[in-house]
Amino acid sequence: MPEQRYHHGDLRRTLLEAARASIEVEGVEALSLRQLARDAGVSHAAPSRHFRDKQALLDALAEDGFLRLSAALEDVAGAEATTVADVRQRFDELARGYVAFALAQPTLLSLMFGLKHAPDARAELIEAGHASMAITMRVVDAAQRLGAIGPGDPQRIALTAFATFHGVATLSSGGLLDGIAAEDLVDTASDTFWRGLQPTA
Repeated sequence: MPEQRYHHGDLRRTLLEAARASIEVEGVEALSLRQLARDAGVSHAAPSRHFRDKQALLDALAEDGFLRLSAALEDVAGAEATTVADVRQRFDELARGYVAFALAQPTLLSLMFGLKHAPDARAELIEAGHASMAITMRVVDAAQRLGAIGPGDPQRIALTAFATFHGVATLSSGGLLDGIAAEDLVDTASDTFWRGLQPTA
């Protein structure tokens, strides 16, 4: 049998991508650094250059998930909105983008938030988690300045929006929407949420 290689290009990225795929099929408990090393064609010791143990891998996986989520949301949030129509469209797209991300990798999403709120959560992970919230807060702040929605704490509004659409994604991934398409419920929830934020006369 040929000797396994120690180097494998960007081994860290290879391991993260393989781990992300593995947990969606096998679950977090079944994740194994040794198996990931075998699948990558490297020695069982090679991953230790990047992850000292399984927990370090999970932490990195969660942080990477938040970075990918923020990148996906940033793509639809774009530059600062300048009209009411713009900011409303961006709010809708943020909702759709979040739910699409959540439905594509529900196990990863659960891991991300579970580790972010753990008592010993790494500072880098917490910072990465806050970034996606900051994008939503930016859209909320723009909507308020344009007069599209009423006053209120942008952080609380953004957090409520996250909770709303996270709930839609959780129910959908659990098959609990009674046949309603997740995309349709996202649009309904977004419209209802937005109307609830309208300035009072």
